[in-house]
Amino acid sequence: MANLSEQRDNNSRESNDGNILTSTSGVNFWFDRGFTWLVYIFAATTVTILFLMTWVIFQQAQPAIGQFGLGFLWSQDWDTGNQIFGALPYIYGTLVSSAIAILLAVPVGISIALVTSEDFLPIPVKSTLAFVVELIAAIPSVIIGLWGIFVFIPVIKPLEKWLGGTFAFIPLFNTEDPAGNNMLTAGIILSIMILPTMAAISRDVMLVIPKDLRSSSMALGGTRWETIFRVLLPAGFSGLVSAAMLSLGRALGETMAVTMVIGNYAQISLSLLDPAYTIPAVLANEFAEAEPGLHIGSLSYLGLILFALTLAVNIGAVLLVKWVGKKNR
Repeated sequence: MANLSEQRDNNSRESNDGNILTSTSGVNFWFDRGFTWLVYIFAATTVTILFLMTWVIFQQAQPAIGQFGLGFLWSQDWDTGNQIFGALPYIYGTLVSSAIAILLAVPVGISIALVTSEDFLPIPVKSTLAFVVELIAAIPSVIIGLWGIFVFIPVIKPLEKWLGGTFAFIPLFNTEDPAGNNMLTAGIILSIMILPTMAAISRDVMLVIPKDLRSSSMALGGTRWETIFRVLLPAGFSGLVSAAMLSLGRALGETMAVTMVIGNYAQISLSLLDPAYTIPAVLANEFAEAEPGLHIGSLSYLGLILFALTLAVNIGAVLLVKWVGKKNR
């Protein structure tokens, strides 16, 4: 009798345990399913907002698109009085200033990433350096613009005058008396602003590279620099490209700091020491006082062009990473 009672108790416990497991697995299933749908909803909402923004700007740009068509892209005139508008000087200024910024920020950012991720410095020094560089990202762009006007331009202006006087035979420096507010100044200011993004992401990329790669390279007789240039940098190439593209995206859309130091003069000049204008700068300067019709339409058209440039940069980065990945297989 005692054995039968113990057997019934065991069967009862097994039945209860099975019910609990079944109930728990059911809860987990619905929780996972609900979380999955929540992620889908958030992703779809993000894409929907992006398309809605594009559609609204496209609708606002209809007067200019209908009036100027694709000729707006290579026209250089911007006369609000006669309602004649062209985007080429602003496209040129945006692309050149961003190119200067990325050319300066990429090598400096990768260098900072290497110094703060490899065993070049003590850990406290590396952590402090990484923190200080990332802290630059917290500085408002208008503050950097003010710093550029009152501190950076007076410092770099003698150098620009020397470049204009000594290397005037080079088209890039063919300006006799640079004013300080020019393309080169804007590019350097932009490089300072995107440096935290480039350095922080590159550092994270270098830190996630397996330590076995470093050890294997050293074991085969490679020096530290051979390991860095032949093993680590190729291994983290896709991440470094992503860091550069994110930095370039910020450079293309930066507004206040560039507006304050670039000179805001719509022209196309090969000299980096001449004033220029960018798409975000003209949007910031004119949109609040723009008249309905062609003026607002032209500014909205510029916004569409800026969006297309950013999209093209990101698509190019994805294709480059895929091409390099296939090449390395």
